[in-house]
Amino acid sequence: MAIDSYCLIAAAAIGGWLLSILLEYALLPAVLRQRSSGWRNKGMHLGLWLLVYGLVLPLWQRPWFAAFNALALQALILLVNHAKYRALREPFIFQDFEYFTDAIRHPRLYLPFFGVWPAIAACAGYGVIVVLGVTMEPALPAWVATTVCGLIVAVCGWLLARVAARSVDAMSFSPVRDAQAYGFLSSLWAYAVAERRSVSALREAAPFAVAHTRDAAQLLPDLVSIQSESFFDARRAFPAVNPDVLTQFDRLRAESVACGQLTVDAWGANTVRTEFSFLAGLDAEQLGVHRFNPYRVLAQQGVATLASFLRKQGYRTVCVHPYVAGFYRRDHVMPLLGFDTFLTLPDFAGAEHFGPYVSDKAVADKVTALLGEERSAPLFIHVITMENHGPLHWESVTPQERQDLLGADATADTDELAVYARHLRNVDHLYAQVAATLQAGTRPGALCLFGDHVPIMPKVYQAWGEPDGKTDYLIWSTHSRGEETCERTLTPAQLSFEFMRQAGLLAA
Repeated sequence: MAIDSYCLIAAAAIGGWLLSILLEYALLPAVLRQRSSGWRNKGMHLGLWLLVYGLVLPLWQRPWFAAFNALALQALILLVNHAKYRALREPFIFQDFEYFTDAIRHPRLYLPFFGVWPAIAACAGYGVIVVLGVTMEPALPAWVATTVCGLIVAVCGWLLARVAARSVDAMSFSPVRDAQAYGFLSSLWAYAVAERRSVSALREAAPFAVAHTRDAAQLLPDLVSIQSESFFDARRAFPAVNPDVLTQFDRLRAESVACGQLTVDAWGANTVRTEFSFLAGLDAEQLGVHRFNPYRVLAQQGVATLASFLRKQGYRTVCVHPYVAGFYRRDHVMPLLGFDTFLTLPDFAGAEHFGPYVSDKAVADKVTALLGEERSAPLFIHVITMENHGPLHWESVTPQERQDLLGADATADTDELAVYARHLRNVDHLYAQVAATLQAGTRPGALCLFGDHVPIMPKVYQAWGEPDGKTDYLIWSTHSRGEETCERTLTPAQLSFEFMRQAGLLAA
């Protein structure tokens, strides 16, 4: 290969890197722009650029078009980052890359927040650019030499990024702070490196691995925990919501042995963060990089949880989630977390839907049936509901529903809240039915219900203000009627232990 070809490859690599810096600055929200500099941060950015450019060059054999493709990939990530930050108040992180494939398999959960037409336009635009790029820039003459050169560039970039990534030890795993301190691309790489580290110490420190049971001769109670999709008491943030939508929740709260607000590590999505913290008794701060998606690596190796703790005491443990079993790898993870049975979408064949998802009424009927089965062992059921999953703006309400749910002051801009209130009314019946079933059982029973995160309702928040991000919880028991109710703010990890204490299964 002639010297001018090598010069062309080098020029495209350097020019593309400089454009990459400008692109990041232009497309990043101001709050996420890097506020400090250092050779490690710059080295990580350069290393990542060379890694991607070097891998793309053999594919296209055209230096400038390879640089353009690397920039296009970066632009895609930055645009997705912008959409995520707007909806979830959190930047795109390395753990989010798997959502690209999830968006193809479950488009309803993702595309509405990026935009269907922007996604179509991006694909069509890229197709046009590919045709133009291949036509306008000729391929380098020496295929083998170009491929080898690209791989050498990629290896050099990888080595540079690895050396510079030692700053991962300083990561706070607060995505906004880390993007400001180390740069957006550097944070992506550092989170990837951190996730590959051993989780043995974290697994050994799981609280339920060393939790002690309370010595008691009484009949073990049936237990139900309901992780309610996007649930929080919207009335405390939006007084316009008809208070009657949560009548049964109010009754159970008045009768509860514990209630209050839950500080969750998610806004609008990322259910598994709250889910895992509750089941494992581990707060987000303890999980490090695994706080973002504990089912990717940590849970894949098995962790002691509330379910495994109860199974050792003779409980049959069941997880109920009326959705695709493989979403978030739950089909593989739930048995490793101590569940004997995992009931998913096929187990709800023919069940009632409300909106696009299996209804909370159908979930209540499933739990009722499980509790009513003839058995000798106590039962623990963990429920992950689905009905109230967004996008709420893809559902509609009639003017009459809008007025009934939100009052006369509601407008079309607040229809998301009306849709949400309609789902709250449905989950309220779920709470009441499960409590009544426990009350009628032959064993004592305890119910813990909580929200995983607040919903995505940007128009509502713009019009009426944002909630504080906390959800709500309560613990209700068949043998107590709230004489000692203690209202406190807890984390999901604290809630699981409080649940066990109130059920009489954990030593104080």
